[in-house]
Amino acid sequence: MFIVYVLKSDTGGRIYIGQTNNIVKRLGQHNDLNFDKKSYTKLSGRNWKLVYKEQYHTRREALNREKQLKSHKGRDWLKTVLAK
Repeated sequence: MFIVYVLKSDTGGRIYIGQTNNIVKRLGQHNDLNFDKKSYTKLSGRNWKLVYKEQYHTRREALNREKQLKSHKGRDWLKTVLAK
């Protein structure tokens, strides 16, 4: 199983969209200040929280959905879903 996920930063309210096959490990990496000092989540905020996720059978499906959510239409759709 692969998961497309959306994180939100407590400190800046920023959104991050990604995909993984291990959401617990990946969320820990996003919040670990020593994991990757150049990543968007290290530079954009702290205390990332999982606010949305979808499951897919293949990585290809997850990558396609991630790309869709990162589009202008996808981000607009996410805003309506997260506002509820």
